[in-house]
Amino acid sequence: MEGFLRRFLRLYRPLITSLNELLSPFELSYSLWQVIYYVKNNGPSTLVDISTHFEVEKPTITRRVYRLEELQIVKQIPGRDRREKIIQLTEIGEEIYRICREKITDLENNLMEGIPKEKQVILFQLLPQIRENILNKEGLNDE
Repeated sequence: MEGFLRRFLRLYRPLITSLNELLSPFELSYSLWQVIYYVKNNGPSTLVDISTHFEVEKPTITRRVYRLEELQIVKQIPGRDRREKIIQLTEIGEEIYRICREKITDLENNLMEGIPKEKQVILFQLLPQIRENILNKEGLNDE
């Protein structure tokens, strides 16, 4: 379908901008939110776990985690090995997650306003299929 990428990218940029604006009162960006979200939904996690999930280099996640530590949103806990950094949310992090999750849910609901539920379900199912097609074409595996 010609024009899909252009349409997707025209959606992606304003969406990330909206998320960054929503998160900015907490000194967060979408990239920092991704780490918070991952740890909240997967429990204490290593930097390798997070970097593998988001398909980014470990130093990128290390910088994000360092910033979240400065904000007292995450903390390191002892791992099996001194070299292994495991992070978990702090009490402040749990509260910020709760507040931001509510705001993001409101944003998601606003984005879907006027779109019939059936079409929302179809879109929700199609996006992972498109991602899978991209990964299969590149010869990559999803996690």
